[in-house]
Amino acid sequence: QVQLAESGGGLVQPGGSLKLSCAASGIIFSFHIMDWYRQAPGKQRELVAGISVDGSINYADSVKGRFTISRDNAKSTVYLQMNSLKPEDTAVYYCNAHLGRAVYWGQGTQVTVSS
Repeated sequence: QVQLAESGGGLVQPGGSLKLSCAASGIIFSFHIMDWYRQAPGKQRELVAGISVDGSINYADSVKGRFTISRDNAKSTVYLQMNSLKPEDTAVYYCNAHLGRAVYWGQGTQVTVSS
């Protein structure tokens, strides 16, 4: 059974930092592209950052220079370091793993940026 377990969300003040983790099980992690998505209330889910099997990375324009995605294949974990957080970063953050037509989602972790 495939499981993606996100952690690290919480409440942070504007300008603060959080680091999200997503631990995967039930898949050959190193074969999968790993993405972080987010969904704010009333908005569509959007891609925040992705990291491929060869380590190439892409970011949404809104987070470039502030967020960093990384992966540790030995731990089957993908991370999202979020710095200089803004209120508009408030959302539920989801981990996504995909390989071909196989797509898996985590349950999400809430990130709230507020003073």
